[in-house]
Amino acid sequence: MIFELIIAIFIVRYLQKSMKTKTDLPTWNIVLNYIMYAAVILLVSYLVFATARPVTKWFSHLLLLYLIYVLYNEKIFRQARPVLLAIAPFILLSVFNDILQLTDEKQYSTIKTLTSTAIGFSFLWMIAMWLITNKQRKALEKEKIKTQEEAEQKSIIASMKDELEVQVAQRTAELTKQKEELQQTLEELKATQSQLIQSEKMASLGELTAGIAHEIQNPLNFVNNFSDVNAELIDELNAERLKPKEERDEQLENEILNDIKENEQKINHHGKRADAIVKGMLQHSRKSTGQKEPTDINALCDEYLRLSYHGLRAKDKSFNATLKTDFDENVHNINVIPQEIGRVILNLFNNAFYAVAENKKQQPEKYEPTVSVSTKKLNGHINISVKDNGNGIPQNIVDKIFQPFFTTKPTGEGTGLGLSLSYDIIKAHGGTLKVESKEDEGAEFVIQLPA
Repeated sequence: MIFELIIAIFIVRYLQKSMKTKTDLPTWNIVLNYIMYAAVILLVSYLVFATARPVTKWFSHLLLLYLIYVLYNEKIFRQARPVLLAIAPFILLSVFNDILQLTDEKQYSTIKTLTSTAIGFSFLWMIAMWLITNKQRKALEKEKIKTQEEAEQKSIIASMKDELEVQVAQRTAELTKQKEELQQTLEELKATQSQLIQSEKMASLGELTAGIAHEIQNPLNFVNNFSDVNAELIDELNAERLKPKEERDEQLENEILNDIKENEQKINHHGKRADAIVKGMLQHSRKSTGQKEPTDINALCDEYLRLSYHGLRAKDKSFNATLKTDFDENVHNINVIPQEIGRVILNLFNNAFYAVAENKKQQPEKYEPTVSVSTKKLNGHINISVKDNGNGIPQNIVDKIFQPFFTTKPTGEGTGLGLSLSYDIIKAHGGTLKVESKEDEGAEFVIQLPA
């Protein structure tokens, strides 16, 4: 009796451990726990309460028979069948022995020796089967470990294969990059060739002249005005010094000298401003050397916006427009050919002012011409946007505006090469030139250059 309950507890623990019921079979793990708790309770009751032993014995038989039934009937415990074969003979003979003893005492005394021998052999059978099962289980575990190791080796091989594929892909990407660099070099050669056409066709210098004259007039006016003021201050200083020493106001003399000094600084500042404008004009008119150099894109855009505007104002003094700028302070100097990028920006400004001027003629009262320029550093690129609120570009010709000799201007007002050459220049710099336009709402040209 006691031995049977210990076997039940041992089998339950074996099933929970070998089949990992706690994680893989949580429902059956609860059932097995109940069986184990019942076996423990019956064992304690049998040991403590002597009067309850007959009843406890039969409950123990029922518990073990239920355990045999579970192992035999449930498919999920199929791999535990060897355990069933090991314990079933011993348990069944024990039950048979108790039933025979209860029903026929006389017959039981006759075959008692036989049943005891059979139970002994079943016990030996149980031990032998248990050892065999345990050995097989260990063999299966070794085989499982071996299978896992083989799977890990296959996984390592697959990982090495993936690494080789990545290396092949990287090498392919490098070759592709070299190919693209060669293609880019070829395109740059083509762009250099097109500069011969560009030098013949782009007539932006003449359009700049009026704007430069207006721009340079401002600093010259400052220079003249401060020079006149300084002359007056010097005359006043000399007059003060001609007075007798006791009548001279030294504090006044010092103030005049400080004013003269400040005015000289202003004259110097505006002189340098005029010098910069002249240098910009010369740089624009000079043939490009093809050499890239660090260039302040914000300053370049601001300079050409005002020169283009004043150039149009020189032709039509009644024309006025709102100029808007939005420059990203993170946009620093970038390596470009300044003459070429300047021509592109100037061309876009000239087109924008032309568009708003034409629109102004059509609706002189309700319309306010506006041209804006902005820069933005984004994802390793510099974006330059030139936007106007003119008539816009019809959708049916948007795809044609970058074609050579295509123009929307009347005959004699445009060669049709400005945007085409601008597109080639930007492309030669490794960038892009795109247009977004809605008819009657305006157009926006976006230059993207590598930062």
